[in-house]
Amino acid sequence: MKIKSFVFNPFYENTYVLWDDRMEGVIIDPGCYESHEKEELTDFIKKTGILIKAIVNTHCHIDHVLGNYDMKLTFGCPLWLPEGELEIFRAVKAYAPQWGIHQYSESEPDRLLKEKDHIEFGETTLECISVPGHSPGHLVFYHSGEKKLIGGDVLFRESIGRTDLPGGNHAQLLENIQTKVYTLPEETEVFPGHGPSTTVGYEKANNPFIKGA
Repeated sequence: MKIKSFVFNPFYENTYVLWDDRMEGVIIDPGCYESHEKEELTDFIKKTGILIKAIVNTHCHIDHVLGNYDMKLTFGCPLWLPEGELEIFRAVKAYAPQWGIHQYSESEPDRLLKEKDHIEFGETTLECISVPGHSPGHLVFYHSGEKKLIGGDVLFRESIGRTDLPGGNHAQLLENIQTKVYTLPEETEVFPGHGPSTTVGYEKANNPFIKGA
């Protein structure tokens, strides 16, 4: 599985394109908002020759969904959201102007994902793991064969997702990191929604918010 990351929008959000040797792939959390950001993402996908099978959100805070509408329209593919994020998703349109975002368009989801569902493209399968706390329906996507985790805003390098937004729960996030993320192999590479990648083992040893047992 190949992974290409982009940093988009004023929140410095990580958008990921995943694909494999069959040249099928998915876009995870398209945060592209400005026209040049949309062009950067679209040009990469078209020049690389990737057939986008779906747009997928780990969760639905504004910085992770800004490009949903345009990417769905551009690539003619479905939009998949975590089933527990619908309320969060619907709220974006109302509060976007408060963040100076006036050109947001909402897309209708085509599939609602839940724990133990699978995302498939080419010969690749990702498992959906439910890790609420940063947001109520947050999912992470795990490739067990290559030990790679698309982690959204759950776990960052030496940090964790904020829990002061609607639906956040600090104790729940810590518990789920411990039981859902830290139980993965230590060499698992974590690709977060902001900042550089890390590994489960590094965070268990160094994360000041929650270290491994």
